[in-house]
Amino acid sequence: MTQQVPSTEPELAGVRNFRDVGGLPTTDGRRVKHGRLFRSGHLAHATEEDAAFLSSLGLHTIFDFRNASDQKLEGPDVELPGVRNMNLPLTDPADGSEFWKMVRDGEIDQLRSILADGKAANRMITSYRTIIKERTAEHSQVLHAMAEESVPALMHCAAGKDRAGLSIAVTLLAVGVERDAIVADYLESNAKHRRYKVHRNGSSASAYSPEVMELLSPLFDARAEYLTAAFETIEETWGGVDPYLERALRITPELRERLRERLLD
Repeated sequence: MTQQVPSTEPELAGVRNFRDVGGLPTTDGRRVKHGRLFRSGHLAHATEEDAAFLSSLGLHTIFDFRNASDQKLEGPDVELPGVRNMNLPLTDPADGSEFWKMVRDGEIDQLRSILADGKAANRMITSYRTIIKERTAEHSQVLHAMAEESVPALMHCAAGKDRAGLSIAVTLLAVGVERDAIVADYLESNAKHRRYKVHRNGSSASAYSPEVMELLSPLFDARAEYLTAAFETIEETWGGVDPYLERALRITPELRERLRERLLD
């Protein structure tokens, strides 16, 4: 464990992008409690020391948003005694499987054809919009579980950036966190010690050439435009956060208040 990280943040050897979402401000002057909501990349490679730290958090539930292909590639999460694990895939295993194979194996000409000229960023924007529109049942289940009992909670996907990032954003919207604070927390995934490492098959220098890395960067970046697209989808589809929560996620005012009681100071 040699990475230099902020003194208030734990150094984890096998889990990337871990952080406590506590401290974020709401529009009515409250703040998210520390020790109630965490986010990270997958836990499949957690060391014994990592697992001991995670166990010390008193977690009730871990929400794993990976699909079966992710779990086959990375492995299952480590078992934490007494912690419930809820697997709620936010993407279909078949969606993009050929695309991600190309990302790992493709030659430069293939990568240019699928990623250059803004195509990579547009793919990410489309993915964010699709998850918001099509995974309302999963996000509803997350918020209902948290309002009822599933706190403290940890949300993760593979890198802890996209699917977990959206789920954290939806949760923070539900309790009234300021939009700018949600975006700022999302962008923390770009910190060097948090970023998911790019894996390419082949050990030659060309597999990780500057052009290849530039082509891949939109897929591995957290970009404000991605999360903004999700917010815009909520506005365009449901007319705002309140109707989105009430109609799409079935979050009543009473349940929303219980969620605020669990997560806010």
